Amino acid sequence: MTITDNPANTGLTHFDSTGQAHMVDVGAKAETQRVAVAAGAIRMLPATLALIVSGTAKKGDVLGIARIAAIMAAKRTSDLIPLCHPLALTRVTVDFDVDAPANSVRCRAQVETFGKTGVEMEALTAVQIGLLTIYDMCKAVDRGMVMTDVRVLEKHGGKSGDWSAVA
Repeated sequence: MTITDNPANTGLTHFDSTGQAHMVDVGAKAETQRVAVAAGAIRMLPATLALIVSGTAKKGDVLGIARIAAIMAAKRTSDLIPLCHPLALTRVTVDFDVDAPANSVRCRAQVETFGKTGVEMEALTAVQIGLLTIYDMCKAVDRGMVMTDVRVLEKHGGKSGDWSAVA
């Protein structure tokens, strides 16, 4: 669908000519290498961060389990986000960085595929689920944790080319 087909002329492509939501047809698009990187953070009490870092949280290896959950979520994004295309991902990496002065853990996910549509949603989903898993595993000691700054940092490939967030 082109912007002229959109009755609201918003540039959004998930609406048909009658204004109804639909899955975008990517059939005619070329398959290219697609990469997206997203990141976010979760702030917590210093004692909660100490449990995570020391590996003494009652539920086990918080960051290890959060990494697996994030990877699994990236692979299942189309089951979670309406109108999102199911993709065969070729690579998902998830890294956590402990920021002790800020009492936070930062999550960074990089997702790759060779396909007809981008993987920004998969990278964002991985980050969100990674952070939610940390919350779930630590909520008994800190219900006030705050997830913040979740965003796409960069994307590569596809018709629109490369993009990087301004720092």
